[in-house]
Amino acid sequence: MYTELNGFKIRYDEYGKDKQKHILFIHGLGSSSIVWRDIPQALSEYFHTISVDLIGFGGSDKPKVDYTISYFSEFIKNFLIQIGIKVQQDKIIIIGHSLGGYIALEYAIENMEQIEKLVLIDSSGMLKKPTKLLEKYLDAALESNPFFRYNKIKKVFESLFSNPYLLLPIIIDIFISVIEKPGAKHAFESAFKNSTTNSINLEKLERIKQIPCLIIWGDKDNLIPLCYANKFKQILYNSHFVLITDAGHSPFVEKTAIVYQKLLTFLAEDKQD
Repeated sequence: MYTELNGFKIRYDEYGKDKQKHILFIHGLGSSSIVWRDIPQALSEYFHTISVDLIGFGGSDKPKVDYTISYFSEFIKNFLIQIGIKVQQDKIIIIGHSLGGYIALEYAIENMEQIEKLVLIDSSGMLKKPTKLLEKYLDAALESNPFFRYNKIKKVFESLFSNPYLLLPIIIDIFISVIEKPGAKHAFESAFKNSTTNSINLEKLERIKQIPCLIIWGDKDNLIPLCYANKFKQILYNSHFVLITDAGHSPFVEKTAIVYQKLLTFLAEDKQD
């Protein structure tokens, strides 16, 4: 599905429109809504689910702007309004992965009365500088030589998995086809810079510590290591932490059934201890 927002075409998927509770999925750097596999559709049995391609990524337009976390947060607000979610009236649950987690936190800080629950999956937001694998990811994304680019991307993507054999060649092909689109490399580099060198304001993060939050992390995440999960746990005291064993940066890809069940259990609870 597509909608137009401030003159830009935005791609998204939507399921379960007849349901009362809303869930928004926000993907990570260089990714798109397809990364969520069938989880949004599966959850639509109980919830109204929306998974969006962030502006600058996937099938959405890629204007030449500064892709700050604030810019993404404002984009999310306008997107929700565009598809009929009323900021002042409708509660929403946000599930964010990696960069998407950082955006979810920023959005929650700015619109805390709207947020019913948060789910952070291997979230960025605490980095003061990029990890080595993040630097390799940037290098691979900006590589201009087709031969070197494919091999670099393959090595990076394999490092994102606990079990590299789960990496499908089509994932590499899709990434390359998108990163070659006009404006894609600029969006990637700009979002990379703004999300890996500017950590979240901890005083502002304190404002949302009472929001029920589920923190999910792969125990073999090489992109944003497990130590960063502990930083979120220390501040978000109303959070529940789930470690997914034998999983890398995207545990919902490697351990889909387990992550789905953890999500469903958390989302179905009316109150967190």
